[in-house]
Amino acid sequence: MKKRALRHVFGPVPSRRLGRSLGIDVVPFKTCSYDCIYCQLGRTTCKTVNLSEYVPVDDVLSEVDNRLAAGTVPDYITFSGSGEPTLHSKLGLLIDGIKRITEIPVAVLTNGSLLWREEVREALSRADLVVPSLDAGNDRLFQYVNRPHPSLCFEQIVAGIQHFRVGFKNQLWLEVFLLGGVTTVTADLQKIRNITEQIRPDRVQLNTVARPPSEPYAHPVSLALLKSCVEFLGDRTEIITGDQAWTDADRSPRADEIVELLRRRPCTADQIAHGIDAHLAEVVKRLELMLKTGRVSLRQRKGRSFYTVTGNQQ
Repeated sequence: MKKRALRHVFGPVPSRRLGRSLGIDVVPFKTCSYDCIYCQLGRTTCKTVNLSEYVPVDDVLSEVDNRLAAGTVPDYITFSGSGEPTLHSKLGLLIDGIKRITEIPVAVLTNGSLLWREEVREALSRADLVVPSLDAGNDRLFQYVNRPHPSLCFEQIVAGIQHFRVGFKNQLWLEVFLLGGVTTVTADLQKIRNITEQIRPDRVQLNTVARPPSEPYAHPVSLALLKSCVEFLGDRTEIITGDQAWTDADRSPRADEIVELLRRRPCTADQIAHGIDAHLAEVVKRLELMLKTGRVSLRQRKGRSFYTVTGNQQ
C-alpha cells in the first residue's frame, strides 16, 4: 500500500539556527501578507491579512503525532513552510496541541506583520521561540523590500513586535534580511539598529539572499559586509545565512525519486510534489539544487515551468 502523503508536516530539514527542524505548513502555498522581493519560493499568489482555519487542527496534530511516533526526533517543531503561519486563525490551539503530544520545543518563524493584533500575540505567546523579521528601518524600504498588503503600516508592525516582546517570557530572535545596495547603507542600518534596541530581542540574526529570489534585482550581501554589520548592530547579533543545503544524502525529497519521475514525463514542481508525496516548498528547494548541479533542466510551456532530466540521465 502506498503511504499517505504528509500534507502539512515536512522534514526534518537542516537549519543552522534550529538544528533538525520538523516543519509545519498551515497555510496554502504562497499565502502571505507580504510579497518579498527576496523570497525563494517566488511571488505571493494570495496576499491577505485575513485569518482563517486554512487547514484543520486535528489533521495537523495527527500528522505530527504520526511522524514523532515513527521515530523522528527533531530539535524543534517549527511553524514555517510556504506562507505566513500567523494567518492561521487557530495557531494557538495548534501550539497547545503539539505541547500535549511532545516536550520538543515549538518555534514560529513569522514576518511579524500581524503582531499588532491581540489574537496573534496571544497565540504566539504559547511558543518556546518566536522569530519575527525586520527587513527595513523605514516605510520607504519596507514597501520596496516586503511589498506588503496595502492595509499594513510599518510603524504599526514595529509597535506590534515591541508590544509582543514586553509580554513574551520565552526566546525572541529577530531576523534581519539584508540586501546588497538596499539595506546596507549606514543610514538605513542605523534605523534598523534603533528599532532593534527598542525591541530588545534575545538575538539579532542577519540573513541575506542564498537561493534564487523572486526578483532578479534582490542581491546578496557579501560575508565581509555581513561581518561589519554584526559589529555595527551590536553584541547580540549573529550571521545565519548559509543554512545547511540539501545534498543527495538527505532523506526528503530525494533527488533520485525526482529523476525517476521526470524520466517518464516533464513535470511542474507541484506535480513532482504530488508524485513523490513530498512537501512543495522542499521540492522547490531540491529542484534549485538539481538545476545548479545540472541534473535537471527547466523549460517554459504556456506560462508554466516544467522540469526535465538532462540527457545523461535519460
